Amino acid sequence: MITLDYHPRTRVLFGPGAHETLGTQARELGFRRTLLVSDPGIREAGYVDTAIRLLMDAGVAVAAFHDFHENPDTVMTEVGRQFAASQDIDSIIALGGGSSMDCGKAINFLLTNGGTMRDYWGYGKASKPMLPMIAVPTTAGTGSEGQSYALISDAETHVKMACGDPKVAFKLALLDPVLCATAPQSVIATAGYDAISHAVETWVTTKRNAISLAFSREAWKLLNRSFEKVLADPYDHDAMGGMLLGAHMAGTAIENSMLGATHACANPLTASYGTTHGVAIALLLHHVVRFNTSAVDGAYESLAPDLAPRLQELATAAGLPLRLKSIDVPEEDLARLSEAAALQWTGKFNPRPFDAAAAREIYECAW
Repeated sequence: MITLDYHPRTRVLFGPGAHETLGTQARELGFRRTLLVSDPGIREAGYVDTAIRLLMDAGVAVAAFHDFHENPDTVMTEVGRQFAASQDIDSIIALGGGSSMDCGKAINFLLTNGGTMRDYWGYGKASKPMLPMIAVPTTAGTGSEGQSYALISDAETHVKMACGDPKVAFKLALLDPVLCATAPQSVIATAGYDAISHAVETWVTTKRNAISLAFSREAWKLLNRSFEKVLADPYDHDAMGGMLLGAHMAGTAIENSMLGATHACANPLTASYGTTHGVAIALLLHHVVRFNTSAVDGAYESLAPDLAPRLQELATAAGLPLRLKSIDVPEEDLARLSEAAALQWTGKFNPRPFDAAAAREIYECAW
């Protein structure tokens, strides 16, 4: 029997205009001086100015931090901690995609509990209380607002560390499809496909349970019927809302289930070549589904009669590559990548046993 510990920690407000309540919601949570964490692209899009106005109108002082990039690492998060320590903050707001949310969580770990991010690799290693946080996603992708983990790259080794603790979960998530419509087409494509992979992988992990399966199933339904629509028209708020809510549900499924071989094989591609995460996922997901099929007792068919071809179809619709050689990954690198993939934490939860030989099989199919 698989046991579970289901404790929803994040209130969710969903719908067009939800982000406009940021100031009043922050004030109700007792925020007085908050750290606004958002990447440079979000600032350039004007969303930071809007958030600052909403917060200041509600009487909340704001210190804004933007000095980080995609896949935040240990150096960037330490810079954020130093900045936050100088600002006498009582709360944190993460505005943006998964990178902003991961960075905000990491700063919270370091500011309240000290040490380095390596000290929190794993789960439940923060011994002191942490600051309350609000998430305002601007992409329909990672579902990080529904998870108590921060994914931070080690600046020296480039290994992605999953650092989790129940105290770092967001108090509130404002899910507003209006904010996601202006994202670049490439971001809509890669973030959306990442969300799809979360629904598919959480559906079959060895840690899956009744709670995670409910979220995985509904996430897949929303994402599968909405993805092609938002690719055609990102201002279709119904479709973008389906993507955003689906991504959140898939993120909640991760919190209760975990991921598998697709993410284990994707991370070394990002670490070695800087491959965008969603691109790496698209290269691998349909191959992992075929690799796992013999071990999941028909579970994939509950999502789609021919799931692997459907995943290929969605990746093609998004203009994402389907072969490793098309992104210039040398065939002679597959052995090294396989060894790195075998060390990834998510591989432990794959329904079919996963090791370096399994990773090599997947990479060769994808090459």
